[in-house]
Amino acid sequence: MATTGKVANHLDQAKARWMDSCHGNGKPVREIAISKFKATCLAELESVRRTRTPIRITRFGKPIADILPPTIAPQKSWLGCMEDTMKIVGDIVGPVGAFDGWDPD
Repeated sequence: MATTGKVANHLDQAKARWMDSCHGNGKPVREIAISKFKATCLAELESVRRTRTPIRITRFGKPIADILPPTIAPQKSWLGCMEDTMKIVGDIVGPVGAFDGWDPD
């Protein structure tokens, strides 16, 4: 059974919406009207942070913005964190000169 005309166009649009609804991370995008988002903005942002599920804000049914969860930065090790912050000047093994006049005997 071949699809033609409006039916094929409708199926293509539905497939595009379905492919777009996952937003590349495997989780479906939750759509919310801009008026509801305006009223519950802080709660919606916290929901995105907590569940890591994106939100698409729509106006008259057309998308105007996507709210995505932040990317998680890898934790850096504290080892080597001071690298290239100091400069060695002179002898670091020899005495500093505080005991020049001192006689141990």
